[in-house]
Amino acid sequence: MALTLDGVTLDLGRRRVLDAVTTSIAPGRVTVILGPNGAGKTSLLRVAGGLARPSSGSVAIDGQGIDAMHRPARARAIGYLPQAGDVAWNMTAHDVVALGRLPHRNAHDEAAIAAALNATDTAALAGRRVGELSGGERARVLLARVLAGEPNWLLADEPLASLDPAHQLDLLDRVRAVARGGAGVAVVLHDLAQAARVADDVILMAGGAIAAAGSAADILTPEKLGALFGVRLIAIPGHPICIPVERLDHRQRKVLVPE
Repeated sequence: MALTLDGVTLDLGRRRVLDAVTTSIAPGRVTVILGPNGAGKTSLLRVAGGLARPSSGSVAIDGQGIDAMHRPARARAIGYLPQAGDVAWNMTAHDVVALGRLPHRNAHDEAAIAAALNATDTAALAGRRVGELSGGERARVLLARVLAGEPNWLLADEPLASLDPAHQLDLLDRVRAVARGGAGVAVVLHDLAQAARVADDVILMAGGAIAAAGSAADILTPEKLGALFGVRLIAIPGHPICIPVERLDHRQRKVLVPE
């Protein structure tokens, strides 16, 4: 069982943001999506989550097209955490997290809400309104909303953006725990060190296409990442971590995919 994209192309107006993308997100694993700004990472997640319909190609779960799934079933299967999530009404944090249970509505709701609040270190915020929360607190509450839905597939777009270092580590630990529970996780990150910490698999994107994909050990190398981002990187001995140290000019850069 996998969440698969087959030959997916997405056009926004006259601009092609995804170009014949074929890839899959495996259950029980964390897939990190990396790439420079404008590479198509968010578009890939939105198409995978059924929030944007591809211009061509297909998205399926275990061979069933997600467009053919009833909306409640798709909402139970796929949880999506957007890059800049917000809440339209000034609700309490508890009520925001409870929205994640709308596709379910059963006797397990309160237990799932409590578990999600605890997992994101937001139980103490449950009675506060989201308008009173900091950006980082709000981000954790929105993650709790997704976790409360107990999805089979968790798609998160730059979830570390507004978190302090301690909560970044907590969130990555939570992502790993979700995958260990059997769910497939796809997460867009920019921090290469954090990507190395959490990834089982990695997709590198450039120009709306997949530049490289495979296991974290095969993809997170100074050569592949340097070519993608146009920087010189050094590896940390004994750790799967690459640190950017210098920007490369166009003569030094080896491009992974044709421009």
